[in-house]
Amino acid sequence: MALIEKFHVVAAERAVASGETIKEGQVVSLNTSGEVVLQCPTYVTPYGIAGDTKSSSASAMPGIVTATPGWQSRVSDYFDETAASGQMTVYHSGGEFATDQFSANVSAATPYTALYAHSGKLCTAAESIASGIVARLTQTAGAYPSGVPGTDLTTGDQALAGDNTNTYIEFKLVI
Repeated sequence: MALIEKFHVVAAERAVASGETIKEGQVVSLNTSGEVVLQCPTYVTPYGIAGDTKSSSASAMPGIVTATPGWQSRVSDYFDETAASGQMTVYHSGGEFATDQFSANVSAATPYTALYAHSGKLCTAAESIASGIVARLTQTAGAYPSGVPGTDLTTGDQALAGDNTNTYIEFKLVI
């Protein structure tokens, strides 16, 4: 349920299709009206990685535990980071990110493995429903480090929670 932006090239703003539930860090596509939708069998061509959450039930920011979704960015928005503008940040055209939005088959992948998309999550080719590489794995699945790089960087001392039990991958976006 999280995306950690390390470096990004383009952060576009796109209108979100009504009725969508999209977690920050999921792969998104565009529908025939040019609105952001979760990448799925109907909209298989990936457009980018969601930088915001559109939800009515839980936050998707790093460090938020799904079982206790009490935190939200603004009380009036009820977990919907797109409420004010109706638009979502979508990262595309490169960058480096960390996320917990990946399929189980990615856990065994090695660095620089090609990552594709399956129903909004990064996956290996075996599970892909999308044509074309979305990203390249740069760091295998594990706990995300905390602290200050070069000084006291510690892996696994601060659990970020999320969909894969404090397990994140790092990747280079290629779409």
